Amino acid sequence: MEYKQIQELIKSINKSNISELSIEQGDFKIVIKQEHTATATTVFAPSAHPVAYQQPVMHQAAQAQVAAPAAAPAAAPAPAAAPAASSSQVAIKSPMIGTFYRSPSPDKPPFINVGDEIKAGQVICIIEAMKLFNEIEAEVSGRIVKVIADDSSPVEYDQPLFLVEPI
Repeated sequence: MEYKQIQELIKSINKSNISELSIEQGDFKIVIKQEHTATATTVFAPSAHPVAYQQPVMHQAAQAQVAAPAAAPAAAPAPAAAPAASSSQVAIKSPMIGTFYRSPSPDKPPFINVGDEIKAGQVICIIEAMKLFNEIEAEVSGRIVKVIADDSSPVEYDQPLFLVEPI
């Protein structure tokens, strides 16, 4: 199972009333448990390296742990505090831990700049995680008010990247 499939699976579980899901494919096993206040995810794959992720449920951070068999689960650090935003602004947050890039390559212009209008589903940045470059799409339509994350800097899960004024 690929990383993006796992991400989408966790998002789907969070939106549903399912309390637990277990999937096994060969020597790969994933168990996703959802409680009223938290979601816990454990993935076992023979080639996986210990990595930690977090998943929100009803505005509360929950831990997801990824570990290789016989390896101790890693704990994720607390997400950075979100900057203050006006009540009408929406923060676009990092869906994963990795390195934030504003442009597709160093010699190309940024995907978006302050003042640009964006549409839901539009690619707004790239986050490199485990040597994979993941295109991050906007979840809302609006106008970019502020770019919070620095280009080529590490970002945590759920860390605000952009502030958007919804249209």
